[in-house]
Amino acid sequence: MKTLLSQSVTTQLANKRIVILGIGITGLSCARFLHGHQLPFAVNDSRAMPISPGDFKQQFADNRLVLGHWDSALIAQAEVLIVSPGIDLATPEINDAISVDCDVIGDIELFCRLSDTPIIAVTGSNGKSTVVSMLNYLGKALNYQVQLGGNIGLPVLDQIAQDAVDVMILELSSFQLETIRSMKPLAATVLNVSDDHLDRHKSLANYSAIKQRIYKNATYAVYNRQDQATTPTANYQASQMLSFGADQPTSENLGLAVINGDLQLMHGKRVLCALADLPLQGIHNALNYLAVLALGHCAGWDITAMLSALKSFKGLAHRCELIASNDGIRWINDSKATNVGATLAAIQGLAPSLQGKQLFLIAGGDGKGADFQPLAQAIQTQVDYLITLGKDGQAIADLRLASQVECTTHVSSLAEAVTWARKRAQPGDMVLLSPACASLDMFANYVERGVVFIKSVLLQKEHS
Repeated sequence: MKTLLSQSVTTQLANKRIVILGIGITGLSCARFLHGHQLPFAVNDSRAMPISPGDFKQQFADNRLVLGHWDSALIAQAEVLIVSPGIDLATPEINDAISVDCDVIGDIELFCRLSDTPIIAVTGSNGKSTVVSMLNYLGKALNYQVQLGGNIGLPVLDQIAQDAVDVMILELSSFQLETIRSMKPLAATVLNVSDDHLDRHKSLANYSAIKQRIYKNATYAVYNRQDQATTPTANYQASQMLSFGADQPTSENLGLAVINGDLQLMHGKRVLCALADLPLQGIHNALNYLAVLALGHCAGWDITAMLSALKSFKGLAHRCELIASNDGIRWINDSKATNVGATLAAIQGLAPSLQGKQLFLIAGGDGKGADFQPLAQAIQTQVDYLITLGKDGQAIADLRLASQVECTTHVSSLAEAVTWARKRAQPGDMVLLSPACASLDMFANYVERGVVFIKSVLLQKEHS
């Protein structure tokens, strides 16, 4: 495999002027890959010091590094432009410089050109990290050789030379899908579509169209039948399509049904198991389970074996994560909810479990141009106390009714939010950090935001 890979790399990239845009995690993996195959390249990053020039030279010898601005002349000379996903190709200094003959790709596109490993590809506004992590967990539990990559885990080009891989599981963002053309996934899904990254994609219609690219050339398409934006626009035979949803399924599709008072996962008319028997609760997690089962089924994995393994999957950090506490309050860290759809799913998924207790929501941050209006009904009818913070916190607070103002506050820090909630919450109540916003106005990333929340909860518990 490695010999064939080297020959393929040489055939496709030899004697080409290659420029990598961005030297973050993805850009570094591209540089390592090219350097390992003795292919010369240049790197351009608009940031002043994303990497030490000395470290770069030590790792990559005499390959060129240009920092601090987009170098239009360098970009104009490129025959192959490998773009990191966080970089907007519409930036004038980049867009105006790219030659008409330039091959503009990302690391995922390069991987797909060089590897014939079967791929399960997952995208969506929310839930994709949970779904691919479940698939990775299941694959290993079922004794398949699986790899996890894309928008999560180790960059794909750092994994490409590994032998005996049964399935590559890819989490793909809209940014990555912009530069993918050659992927031919065994199974692909768009889990859901809601306002996200509209500061870059400009409209929900354009964002949806980019998400739809994941279905191109897929053998099987898995979609959410209750979200029309996920239905494949490409032509597929009925035998190539499988749907999931929160309603009663038909035929061989997957869904949910209440039987004898218990919510059950269903495969057609077949009862699979009760949601209560699985570790992750809420309708949003039920949908994640169904998507995983559908994708695994398309890959030929046994559904009964998958269900058995799912019972030991504990979920992801910062995604509806219960913080251990002895005060009787259910503190939930959902810092990874960086858009409206994720927060709406968390509220609608968790609120029914409160059984008369109160829900405190902490939300706000950088909304990235999103419309918060879809949150209005849930915030007005299911949230008892609203605590907002950050750049767009007030826009979320404005969704409240005049009669609810006394149960709404705006704070300057997460520690202050925790203090405010603790003074009012009673045992059995839930305090949910689910921001509906990015974190970059106040934190390095959603992980730091989640860690600060956890520390605030635990520190104040010690002093209470």
